[in-house]
Amino acid sequence: MKLRARNSIIARDISWLLFNERVLQEALDPNNPIIERLRFLGIFSSNMDEFFRVRYASIKRLSQISETPKKRLGGQSPAELLTEISEKSMEMQVRAQEVNDQLLNELEEKGISFVNEKNLTAGQQDYVRKYFIDKVSAAVFTLLLTDKDRVPHLRDKSIYLAIKMMKKETPDKPEYALIEVPSDLVGRFVVLPKYGKQYVMYLEDLIRYNLEYILFIYDFDRIEAHTVKITRDAELDLDDDVSKGFLEKMSKSVKNRRTGDPVRFVYDKEISGDILQFLMQRMDLDSYDTLIPGGRYHNKKDYIKFPDLGMHEYEFDALPPMQHPDLDLDRSILNVVRKKDVLLFMPYHSFSYLIRMLREAALDPLVQSIQVTLYRVADKSRMISALINAAKNGKQVTVVIELRARFDEEANIKWTQELQAEGVHVIFGVSGLKVHSKMFLITRKDGDKIERFASIGTGNYNESTSKLYTDYHLLTADKAITTEVESVFDFLQRNYKVNKYRHLFVSPHYTRKAFIRLIENEIENAKKGSPSGITLKLNSLCDVKIIEKLYEASSYGVKIRMIIRGICSLVPGVKGLSENIEAISILDRFLEHSRVMVFENGGDPKYFISSADWMPRNLDYRVEVTVPIFDDVIKRQLRDHLDIIWKDNVKSRWHNEEQDNAYRVIKGPKIRSQYALYDYVKNQLKRGR
Repeated sequence: MKLRARNSIIARDISWLLFNERVLQEALDPNNPIIERLRFLGIFSSNMDEFFRVRYASIKRLSQISETPKKRLGGQSPAELLTEISEKSMEMQVRAQEVNDQLLNELEEKGISFVNEKNLTAGQQDYVRKYFIDKVSAAVFTLLLTDKDRVPHLRDKSIYLAIKMMKKETPDKPEYALIEVPSDLVGRFVVLPKYGKQYVMYLEDLIRYNLEYILFIYDFDRIEAHTVKITRDAELDLDDDVSKGFLEKMSKSVKNRRTGDPVRFVYDKEISGDILQFLMQRMDLDSYDTLIPGGRYHNKKDYIKFPDLGMHEYEFDALPPMQHPDLDLDRSILNVVRKKDVLLFMPYHSFSYLIRMLREAALDPLVQSIQVTLYRVADKSRMISALINAAKNGKQVTVVIELRARFDEEANIKWTQELQAEGVHVIFGVSGLKVHSKMFLITRKDGDKIERFASIGTGNYNESTSKLYTDYHLLTADKAITTEVESVFDFLQRNYKVNKYRHLFVSPHYTRKAFIRLIENEIENAKKGSPSGITLKLNSLCDVKIIEKLYEASSYGVKIRMIIRGICSLVPGVKGLSENIEAISILDRFLEHSRVMVFENGGDPKYFISSADWMPRNLDYRVEVTVPIFDDVIKRQLRDHLDIIWKDNVKSRWHNEEQDNAYRVIKGPKIRSQYALYDYVKNQLKRGR
C-alpha cells in the first residue's frame, strides 16, 4: 500500500509538545484539586526543561547536517522543525504563564496568598529579614559582571537574579551582577506565619527584599532585579581514550555536561534592555538559541514540591496500594510463584512484594544467584539494600546497571561504587546499547534440580516512582520464560553471543521483526475473514516502519485501538490511510507507563507486556524484553484493564489529524479509568483473584 506523503507522519517532537499541552490541560482541569493542578504546572515546566536539554539540542545539531533525512523528522528539515518548535514553545510559555496567574488567583480565593517583597506587612518584614539571616544568607553569593569578562558559568537547573545597580550621579553607568537563587539548598517557597490567610513567598522575592542588606557595601541608590534562566545541551560526549574504563569516562562526561552549549534562555520580560543585551553578548547566544520572554518567575517545576500547608482537601485523596490476593506476609512468594504466575500492577499493588521476593531469596540457603537489571532506582533504594544483603549472605549477585540512564548517570555511578564495595558483581551491559529491560532472575539449586524465578516488568525497580507510575511486573517460574531470561543475562555478560528465543522478544535483535510478524498475521486473518484486531498501550509510537505496517493493517480492515500517553506520530482516522485506527491518550494523577500489546490472532488472543515503546531507539538501539502472558487469569485481567481505560470519558483525549487534544465525549456515566482500576483491583482482592 502506498502511503500519502502529506500528513501521514507527525514529527515526534511536535507530538511530544502536544503531549505536554495535555499536561498543561491537567493544570486547568477542575476535576483536580487546586494544589495538584499547581503540581501539574510544575510537571509541564520540568518536561519543557528536559525537552530543550535533549530534543531541541539534538535537532539543533542535526540542523548543521544537510543530509539528514526529512523522513525521520516527519517530512521537515531540521531548520524548519527548529523554527516550528520555537514558535510552539513560545506560545506554550505564554499559555503556561496565563495558567499560573489563574491558579494563583484561585489559591487566593481559597485562603492561600502569594506575597512579594513589595506587599509585606510589618510583621512579615521582620520574619522575612530574620529568615534570610538565619537560613538563606550563607547560601547567597553575588557575582559581579564587568565589560571585559564573559558571564561566569551558569547552571542550567538554577534561576538567577540579574542585578542592575545605579547611582544618582552616574545613572548612565550602571553596574551588573548575578545572584543564584539557592532553592536546592533552602527550598523555593517560604511559608510565612499564618494570619487569617496562609501566606507563601518565593525565595527570590525574599532575596529581593534583602538586596540592600546583601549589597550595602556598594552604596547604590537604585537596584533592579529580574530573573533569568538558561537551559543547556544535555548530550554526553564520551571520551574515546581506550586506556580509561567506562565508569571513568561516564564520570568525566557527566561533569562536562554542566558546561554544555546553551539552547534556551528565558528571562523576565520586564528586564531592562541593556542588561539583557549585556548577558546575551557575554554568553555568546547564537541565532539558534531560543530566547523566551517570560513572567516574573521561572522554574515552575518547583511547584512539584509545593510545601505541605496542612490543607489536604486541596490535594488528591490517598489511594494506598492494596495487597495482592495471591500474596501475603504469611506465605513464601517463591512457593506461590512456583505454582502459578502472578501479575503485580503498580501503584495499585505494593512495590514491597518485589523487595520481599529478593529478601526471601537472600535467606534461602538453596538460592545460588540473583541477577538484575537496574536503570533508575530510588534515592534511598531498598532494592539496592536487598541486593547488598543477598551478597553478604553469600549469594552470587550480578547487577547490570545502566550508567547512561539520562539524568540518572550520577546516581548510577554512586550506586555502582557502593555495590562494588559490598562485593556485588556490577557490569555495564553492551557497548553502544542502553540496557532498558526491567527484570531479575533468582536461581535455586536443590540437589540436581535447578529452579529459576523471574520478574519481568514494564517499569523500573524504583519504589519512589512505583507510587506514581502505572506498571506491570510478571512474577513467574515458567521454565519456558525463565530459561530465556537467563539467556538474556548471558548475552549481557557475553555480548558476542547472540541467543535465539522462542518466547521472549529481545531488542535489538528480534523485537521489531516479531511485532511486524504479529501485525502481518492480523492482516492475513482479516483477509481470510477470521477474527483480527490489535490493542496497544504504549508511552510512545514514532517508528515509521511500524507505523506504515499499522496503516497497511488498517487498509485491510484490521481494527486497531491504541492508548498512547505521549508521542504518537501515527495519524488515526484518516480516510484511505488509517480509518480503522483509533488512538487516545490518558493523563491523570498517575503516569501511564505500562506497555501492553494484544493481538486477536484469529480468536486466540496473544498478550504481551514489555519494557519497550515502539520507537527506533527501543527496537534497534537498546536491550529490551517483551514477555508473553500465558496465564488465562492474567490475560483476563489485562483485557479488563484495557477495556476500562478505553471507556474513560473524563481523562482521555483523542490523537487526531487536527492535533487539538480534544477530550473524548462518550455518553453515559463518568468513568475515570485510574479510579475505576483502583476499584477493580480492590474487588479482585475481595474475590481472591
